[in-house]
Amino acid sequence: MKNEYAFIAVLEYAEDGINISFPDLPGCFSCADANNTDEAIRNAKEALGLYLFGMEHDGEKIPEPRPLNAVELEKNCVPAVIDVFMPSVR
Repeated sequence: MKNEYAFIAVLEYAEDGINISFPDLPGCFSCADANNTDEAIRNAKEALGLYLFGMEHDGEKIPEPRPLNAVELEKNCVPAVIDVFMPSVR
């Protein structure tokens, strides 16, 4: 188990809010209020920590994150590197 992880999150901006997904972690999602990127980053960090904690707890292999330039983006989407310090999550 590592103490720190960093994964790319995709923030999709829509009229009703910000949807957050992690291309390397299917099933890891979060959201935030529209036009509130700070909240989106906080929520992404929390979602990532809890998701990875669950994977560790279940003995699942945590994948290597892809590089930032390998993430394909659609309109209204931006990438963000989200890091998490796992001892505080565990």
